[in-house]
Amino acid sequence: MSDPLAMRQSMAEYVRSIHDAYTAQARTQPPAVRGQMALIGGEITVIAAGAANLHVVATRETLPPPVGQEVEVAETIEGGPSWILRFYDPVVLPSLGVIDESEAPRPDLVRRVLGVSTHLYHLIVQPGAELTAHHGGHAGAGLANSHVARSRDYESMRSAARGREALVDEMEGADVAGLLHAQALLAGAIVPGSEEVSRLVADPSKDREATRRAVLAAVRATDD
Repeated sequence: MSDPLAMRQSMAEYVRSIHDAYTAQARTQPPAVRGQMALIGGEITVIAAGAANLHVVATRETLPPPVGQEVEVAETIEGGPSWILRFYDPVVLPSLGVIDESEAPRPDLVRRVLGVSTHLYHLIVQPGAELTAHHGGHAGAGLANSHVARSRDYESMRSAARGREALVDEMEGADVAGLLHAQALLAGAIVPGSEEVSRLVADPSKDREATRRAVLAAVRATDD
């Protein structure tokens, strides 16, 4: 798709389909659970950034008003997220064009070029993949389910880790924001004696869900 206007329209529809599916899943949850889901309530910024791959990054961080060739689209879903969608490619942001993704996608470098330090989700669309509502719906439902599971895990963790609730709160905040190293350090502080947690903490870039589940298992074991 070479027409920039058509590409932006497709991306806007793709992002809306993500958020529509996310909101539909959220509506099936109890109010308190729904209120803890990362995309519900408040305004988020969604950035579509084109490198070799197309990156879709959602964050609570705000961007300055668009200048020059920058474009933004604002949307809202009742009972769901409100968002500003911004578009960047190597023409608008030349440093995107020097990111080497020949071996694998580099979401860390893309966020660094954008200046985004925290993110709610970061989806990667491979070259040739279609930006359809079908694909967006699957992504949104998957995000919602993972966010519900994460919220429940941390509630269980707080119940089992008496006296360490503040550390659990901070770990959850780091997890939600995508701060992998901070999450790992806090995991080690919550259960310093766990070999499994120590192994995962040694390489925090691998799997933050596995780290969370390992901490939950460890605090449950010590609570028994």
